[in-house]
Amino acid sequence: MTGGSALVGRAALERLADAGLDAAADDGVAGVEVMLQRDAGGLTRVANSQVIQNVWREDLAVSVRVVTDDARVGVAGVHTDDPAAVADAARNAVAIARVSPPDPDFPGIAPAAEVGEVYVDETTVAASPDDRAAVVRALLAEVDDAWEAAGTVATGGAELGVFTSAGQAAYAPRSAAGLTVLVMGPSSSGWAEGGGRALSDVDPAAAGRRAVAKAAAGRDPVDVDAGSWAVVLEPPAVASLAAYLGYVCFNGRSFIEDRSFASGRLGETVVDPCITLVDDARSRDAVGWPVDAEGTPTRAVDLIRDGRLAGVTHDRYTARQAGTESTGHALPAPNTWGPLPLFPLFAPGGGTIDDLVGGLDRGLLVTRVHYTNVVHPKQTRLTGMTRDGTFLVEQGRVVGAVRNLRFTQSAIDALAGAEAVSAETGWGDELFGGGGRQPALRLRAFSFTSTTSFG
Repeated sequence: MTGGSALVGRAALERLADAGLDAAADDGVAGVEVMLQRDAGGLTRVANSQVIQNVWREDLAVSVRVVTDDARVGVAGVHTDDPAAVADAARNAVAIARVSPPDPDFPGIAPAAEVGEVYVDETTVAASPDDRAAVVRALLAEVDDAWEAAGTVATGGAELGVFTSAGQAAYAPRSAAGLTVLVMGPSSSGWAEGGGRALSDVDPAAAGRRAVAKAAAGRDPVDVDAGSWAVVLEPPAVASLAAYLGYVCFNGRSFIEDRSFASGRLGETVVDPCITLVDDARSRDAVGWPVDAEGTPTRAVDLIRDGRLAGVTHDRYTARQAGTESTGHALPAPNTWGPLPLFPLFAPGGGTIDDLVGGLDRGLLVTRVHYTNVVHPKQTRLTGMTRDGTFLVEQGRVVGAVRNLRFTQSAIDALAGAEAVSAETGWGDELFGGGGRQPALRLRAFSFTSTTSFG
């Protein structure tokens, strides 16, 4: 399974899974789960406005989870396409389970269930370095000699298989593509990105123009005071807000353990009614799977609906504790994180990003943020920095660039002051899932706690 760019297919994964299921079928074993994930893709790197590297990565990870008759659980994993090695991992999982303490809350292995499909673009799965180079050429055609560009173009395919002794036999492929571009000059930089389930979802020329425009408008930034500012967050910044809010607020484990803002508050209106946030791994606007790592079909989950806390994500373990059903958000075992919403998408509203800016009397336009970290999970308080395009807006017009600022802000409090959501969407990719299309948000108040001495 090495060296190719095509999907290997269901039969290849099922052959490995059978080796694990057979090897773990021992006296006293009540259930076996074999999860396999194959990722294969290429990455083209750009620096100094030229291609500097093409790399290829391919990996096949296999995890075997075993539960005994007396509820002892063991997990063992291996990275291989060798059935004998998978069988060894399964026997190791059995041995681990036998010496582990009982887990009376273990919910059992996933039964058979229909999974369905997500869109897979075969051209993107099979994309070559030449295909990615063509994307780079279209991008760099928009970047003149006054600027230098750096970035990446990524393409690839992945396959997820979950096969259990309880009858589940799920196989799901997916495709994904992504582009990032940073345009730099002596005193400014500009950012743009794109992505989707197909390389054709990416518009490299538009991304190049957008990044150049940001860099040009960002020349000679000035200082502004820290404090509370009205803001328009563009889609890359909104993607970060959504990802971290999902992580700290809508995890079924932290919800049950009263570590989440949502704990005990479902049904309450906590943000402006213009805000709806839905986790939807199957969406064409995201790049998720139709099944989770336990073999449960993924469901779209309303996290916030019309300003009201509507739900949290569950795996089989937290669903049993909560007296409900899994939403299909399990991560691979062993999992200390709990179930995560990896594709939280804000529902679009009305108008363009320019319309949102036009509604600002005085405030800041934020292209993206970075170095985001959690300060206080239960308060949804985050901190981070603006980057690659932060602008002063007066009377609905961008009047100049400002130096980057550090923010420290509760995500829920910020959304409580939401004034508008754009219909126009753009790609944003955070570290948790793999990206999705987000609208822009106009927020009445966003707390910036310090300034910087650099653009």
